[in-house]
Amino acid sequence: MSHLLLYYQRPEPATWVFLASFLLLSIYFVFHRFFSVRNLDIVLLLLLAPGLMMVYEGRRLKLVETQSIVTEELAKADPSDVGRLVNVQETQTGGAGPSDSTTTDDSNAEPSSVDGYPRTEGADQEWSANQLEFYGFAALLLACTPLLIRMLIDPALVRRPLLVPNLEIGGLSFIGISLFLFLMANVVTSTPQEQRQRGPKLGPGYALLNMFPEIPTVPKQEVQPWPGGESSGSRPWLPNITRILAILSNLAIVFGIVGIGYWHFENVKTGIGCAVMYLLLPYAAQMTGNLEHAMPAALMVLAMLAYRQPLVAGVLLGLAAGLVYYPLFLLPLWISFYWYRGLTSLVIGVVASLLLLSGLLLLEGAEAFGAHISQMYGLWLPRMDGLEGIWGPDRIPADFRLPVLVACILLSASFVFWPSRKNLGSLMCGTAAIMLAVQFWHGFGGGLFMAWFLPFTLLTMFRPNLDDRIAVKVVRAPKPQPATAAA
Repeated sequence: MSHLLLYYQRPEPATWVFLASFLLLSIYFVFHRFFSVRNLDIVLLLLLAPGLMMVYEGRRLKLVETQSIVTEELAKADPSDVGRLVNVQETQTGGAGPSDSTTTDDSNAEPSSVDGYPRTEGADQEWSANQLEFYGFAALLLACTPLLIRMLIDPALVRRPLLVPNLEIGGLSFIGISLFLFLMANVVTSTPQEQRQRGPKLGPGYALLNMFPEIPTVPKQEVQPWPGGESSGSRPWLPNITRILAILSNLAIVFGIVGIGYWHFENVKTGIGCAVMYLLLPYAAQMTGNLEHAMPAALMVLAMLAYRQPLVAGVLLGLAAGLVYYPLFLLPLWISFYWYRGLTSLVIGVVASLLLLSGLLLLEGAEAFGAHISQMYGLWLPRMDGLEGIWGPDRIPADFRLPVLVACILLSASFVFWPSRKNLGSLMCGTAAIMLAVQFWHGFGGGLFMAWFLPFTLLTMFRPNLDDRIAVKVVRAPKPQPATAAA
């Protein structure tokens, strides 16, 4: 973004963590009620930052070490071995090739440092990077645990005093608009990169979503640029389409949060406060250009916004579930919410969306249709190899992933019966709890997909008492058919 703002440089993720944390405390901390649930909620949200930073740093160190090793080998190797070494690097870094700053004629560089960061010899540095990444994912899931408990006990919190942010609507709006413009400017000016081999690439998810590149918004480019550049190749329009979809998805998340505060909470300041907090969290600065995170989150937030129209909510929820599979675990909760009114419309919307997405898979060819359908709906046994996060190689054995998966399924099914009388508040906290629970068994970076639960977590923390927002009252009853005259 330096060509938009003179000499502007993106802040390092660690810098953003410190600045955003102090700003979050100054805007949302309730200083006159130190021992309050709101202050506890802020602390729980800030606990997500250390794990996020450790994962980022571990992946960066791993990439830096791999690039330095390959650079040294390229300087010594015969020209016939260059292709083999590049392939080795791509395998070890998940598709990352040599960066612009790593060239074969840099043979005189100091071996004790790479890109200004200290390094040790091969295996030791690789192991320390792997350890840092593993402990980062473990810290993320440890931070998600109290948030999950907080969402599960939220229906029991009857007294909900109105604790608005410390800024007025004008100040909140100015900060929110400024943050959104800066974050989206990073998306516009970033170089699209090849997707790493994670998420729907290997796990369940929508096959057509894999053709879109990633748009990293961190200062250092960590993966190989989009093949052929942005103006050539068989699909030269994909980078710009990806940017547009990323911006629209993040805009939909913000608009949905503000709209829920305005229409459902009847307090626009609460909605704006939730949206600004979402944009301030360090996660938003790192993942705004990743469609696997933003698109499903936008669809789920809009589904919550449209909960008074079960058909529209069902269409949006079905689209989210078709893209990344994991929102399918929300169906027991949402079906139970609309059980007495609106169930048929919800089911029609979900089924229509899934059928539409399934039909679009034919664009990839009839031969691959069966494999794509299996990937979309996760029609296979749980994977035990090739995983990332805490379930990666030489980490927690993947056999322990099965009990976690069963526990998540049981939690999802339990929302059919509990709470017995569901309102908008229980729908929000239940959605957040289920999306938090899937992080624990997500085999390809579980814990990083915070956009799936953060909007609902924030809305739950800020929400007023919504006991009267039940489907029977808010969903319009079908018009009675006029009786036919007797013959």
